[in-house]
Formats: sequence, C-alpha cells, structure tokens
Amino acid sequence: MKKIAVTMGDPSGIGPEIIVKMLDSDFDFSSCCPVIIGDINVLENVASICNIKDFGEKYGKYICHVETGLDRVEPGKVTACGGRASFEYIKKSVELCKQGVCQAVATAPINKESLKAAKVPYIGHTEIYAGLTGTDDPLTMFETDGLRIFFVTRHLSLSNSIKAITQKRLIDYIVRCSEALKKLGLCEGVMAVAGLNPHNGEHGLFGDEEGLIIEPAVAEAAKILNNRLPGFGVCGPVAADSVFHLAHKGRYSCVLSLYHDQGHIAAKTLDFERTISITHGLPFLRTSVDHGTAFDIAWKNLASPVSMHEAVRLACKYQLT
Repeated sequence: MKKIAVTMGDPSGIGPEIIVKMLDSDFDFSSCCPVIIGDINVLENVASICNIKDFGEKYGKYICHVETGLDRVEPGKVTACGGRASFEYIKKSVELCKQGVCQAVATAPINKESLKAAKVPYIGHTEIYAGLTGTDDPLTMFETDGLRIFFVTRHLSLSNSIKAITQKRLIDYIVRCSEALKKLGLCEGVMAVAGLNPHNGEHGLFGDEEGLIIEPAVAEAAKILNNRLPGFGVCGPVAADSVFHLAHKGRYSCVLSLYHDQGHIAAKTLDFERTISITHGLPFLRTSVDHGTAFDIAWKNLASPVSMHEAVRLACKYQLT
C-alpha cells in the first residue's frame, strides 16, 4: 500500500485542524496510508476543539511524532517556534521518502513570515524541498477539475517576473513541463502558453513581449518536442483572458502561466478548495493544499479539510514513471 507523508504545517495555523478532520472524515484508508508528521499533542488538542473524541486511540498509529521543542502554540500568530516546527516536519518527510518508508508527500500550509522568524534559509515549501533534495529549479503545477497550470515564475514581484520571461527560460519550461506530464502518465497533449499583455499585446499596441519573446520561444520549443517527445506539442501565446477557460474545456492539456497570480486566480476561481499544487522534479511526488495558514480562523473549528483530502488523494493517484 502506498504511504503518503502528510506534514502538519505551521502549528499556529489551520494545518492541524484540516488534518484531524481529514482523518475523521470519509478518508479511504484502503487506497493509501497517511503518515502524519507533526506533534501528537497539538493534533490531540485541535481534535478536542473539533469535538473529535478518542483521536489518539483511533488515529495514533498513523502519526509520526516529531520532537521540535514546541512547548506551547499561539494560534493565529507568526512565531519563530512555529516556523522551526514547520521546517522540522518537512525535513522528516524528506527523510522518510529517502528511506523508502513513504512514496509521496502531501503538505499542509506553512507561513513564510514564521519561517523567516525562525531563520530558516528558504522562502517556502518548494524552495525547502529543492534545497533538501538537491533539486535544481523544480516545477510547480496546479490541478483542479482537469485543468493543469504550470508556472514560469512563482514568488517574484510582477516587475521581476516580466524581466525573467526570456526565450531561453520559456523553451526550458515548455520542454520540462511536457516531460513532467509524461512522467505522470500522460501520453500526449498540447500545452498553451499564456500571453502576457492584454489581448496578446495587439501587435505591439499594448506591449511587444508576445512577438519578441513568446512566439519565437514557442516555435523553437515545438521543434524540440517534435524530436524528443512525440505526441506532445505547444501553441501560443494564447490571450490570458481566455486560455484557462479553453484548457478547462479540453482544448489544451495544460497552460503555462507566466507569473504567479495569472494562474493562481484562474485555478482558485474555478475551485478554490480543490486546487492542488504538485511539485515536479523532486525524487518523489509532492502535493499540497493551495491555501495559506488562515491564522484568522486557526484553532476555531472553522477550517474545511477538503483541500487536504484532495492533496492526499492526488498523491495516491499519481505514480511517477
């Protein structure tokens, strides 16, 4: 049976809550086995707040307790101890996957300010997993209701994202994203590269990046795919105000989003709770909820476990080839 390491995320956020609720819902333990990585005391305390009785007795066998030195939790607050604990859970998940104990990872949300307060030398999940596994520039893909979105840039300001969109980078991402889809088991497909400017720039009226950068990159990448990955293709740029809708309807197998919010807004508007992030390029598959720590509702029995459940489901579903 496939084992999925499930990290608890920042203990001050909703991570503990969505995990205990997921375990106590209609989770299908016959399809895969979750290995919850976190502090057992935190999970039991949150389970009590959520009116889940006998949590330890029911689900203790699924919990891998990690000693983080976490003596107390301040729900809803940025804390160095929360950031440090988050990092320790992630480190343990990498260790379990390297040992072959777990075959994939699903992560609950962490807080970037807490990581910084703990002096963790990474800005977020993707960067931590890349650093701990020696992975160079892993790919991020969103999936929700059949729509798949890759990202050329992630945690950059909009102005810096635009500067980072070069022909070389686009060609590299188009090819690597197509290879990632093949590793997930897809045999063919056409990627659509989103445009950057309104109406694709209207031939330079609103910007010239489409003609100067994106179109030449797409043409060159198409040649590479034809030789290296028969069955996979690429087109674009396709105007960003329609490309995600068209991909959701099945015209394209995926979309290459040029910057963070371009793809995030599309996916989360389609289905916020079931938008799941998948990290490609690591030695193992990693999925994640795509919402934050929600400090405003943490430890109040208000958080929904749907995204956590979906992240674990996708980690079970996909087999890297």
